[in-house]
Amino acid sequence: SRLGLAQRPRTIPHKQAAAAVGQIGVMAAYEAAFAARETRVAQVLLTRDDFANRHRYLNAKHAMMALLEWRVVPVVNENDTVVVDEIKLGDNDNLSALTAVLVEADLLVILSDVAGLHTADPRTVASATRVPVVTAVTADVEAMAGTGGPFGTGGMTTKLAAAKKASASGIATIIADGTQPGVLAAVLDPARDLGTLLLPVRDRLASRKRWIAYTLKPGGALVVDDGARGAITTQGRSLLPSGLREVRGTFGVGACVQCIGLDGREFARGLVSYSAGELDKIKGRHSREIEAALGYKVSDEIIHRNDLVLLQE
Repeated sequence: SRLGLAQRPRTIPHKQAAAAVGQIGVMAAYEAAFAARETRVAQVLLTRDDFANRHRYLNAKHAMMALLEWRVVPVVNENDTVVVDEIKLGDNDNLSALTAVLVEADLLVILSDVAGLHTADPRTVASATRVPVVTAVTADVEAMAGTGGPFGTGGMTTKLAAAKKASASGIATIIADGTQPGVLAAVLDPARDLGTLLLPVRDRLASRKRWIAYTLKPGGALVVDDGARGAITTQGRSLLPSGLREVRGTFGVGACVQCIGLDGREFARGLVSYSAGELDKIKGRHSREIEAALGYKVSDEIIHRNDLVLLQE
C-alpha cells in the first residue's frame, strides 16, 4: 500500500525493494507501540551469512547483548532486501530459535493463532486436546503437528522444529496463543496453565558447539560404522578415517557436516579437517596411512572431538 502497486512484485529486485520500503513501516509500528511503555526498540536485520560466519556471528551477538544491557528491545528480522530464496533462513520460527541460541536466552516464546500443541488440529477435530508439556520432540510429537494448513508448513510443524533446535541447545520453549491479550505476561505466570511448554533435553552447550550444531548449514554428510559411532557417542572420541564408510556431498576443509550411522540417523555434527575429495581417498584407512594416500597429513582425525557435537537422537 505504501508503493501503490497494483499487484505483488514478481522479480527478485522488485521484491527486495518492496521489502526495504516495508521495513520502515514495520519499525515505525514497533517504535510507536513500545513508546507507549517508555521503551526503546532497535532494528536488527540478519542473514544466513551472519549465522554461518563465526566472526559475524560473534559481532551480532555482542551487538545484541549491548542492546539488552541498555534495556533496548531488539526487533529481529531477516534482511529480505539482500537475500534470495536460496539462502533464506526459511521462516521466523527458525529465526527465533537461532536468535535465542545467539543471545543464550533462558526461554523462547513462540506465538501462534492456536493455544499450543494439540493432539490433533483443534479446528477440525473436536476431541483434540492441548498438550501442556513436552519433554522431548519425538516423532510421535511431530506427528501431532500434521503436514498442512496452520499445523503444517509455516504452522505448528515449523514451530516444533524451532522448539526442537532451542531444546537441544538447553533452552525451554513455550508455544502459546498470540491473539490472547497479555499472553506474554500470562505464560510467565506459574499459576496460569497456558500453551505448551517444551523442556530442554540437555544442559547448555558451550557457545562454539551451539554454533556448530544448530547455526551452521551442513555442507555434506559422513556415514560412519558402528564402532566409530560408539566411540564418539559413549567415549567422547574423535572421528578417525578408519570408521568412515561413505562421503556424501562436495565440501571443503572446515565445513560443517552431518555424521550419520549405518541406520541412516544423524547423531552428530562437526567441522572436518579434510575436504570431501580427500576423505574419499582416506576413508576406511588407519590414520598412519593418511600421508601415503594423500602425500601429506593435516591431522590424524577427520573431525576432532573439540569440533564434534552430539545431537538429540
